[in-house]
Amino acid sequence: MSKQRPRTARREQERAAKKLVRDRERLASLVPGGSRERPIEVSSSAVIEPRVESTPCPQCEGRLQVREHASEGEGLRRVDVICRTCGAPRSYWYRLVSNEPN
Repeated sequence: MSKQRPRTARREQERAAKKLVRDRERLASLVPGGSRERPIEVSSSAVIEPRVESTPCPQCEGRLQVREHASEGEGLRRVDVICRTCGAPRSYWYRLVSNEPN
C-alpha cells in the first residue's frame, strides 16, 4: 500500500469535519427547541434567556450569547443566538404555556 499524499489526507480530514458539522446541525434541529415544530414549553418568558445561555453550543460546547428574543405569535418565541467560541448562529424555539387553573 502506498503512502497517502499530505494534500489528499488534508482534504479527507476537511470533508470529515464538514460532515460532522452537518450531522451535528441535523441533530440539533431534532431536539426540543431546535425547530419551530418542536418548541420547549415554559411558563414564563423570563426563564427563556437564562435557559438558552446555560445551553452549550451543539458544535463546540461553547457558551451562547442571545442576539434577539422575538415573539412569533400564539405564545411562540424565537431566540437567535451565536456561539461565543465558534461563532455558529442558531435559533431556539419556546412556547409559553400557562400553569394556572382555568
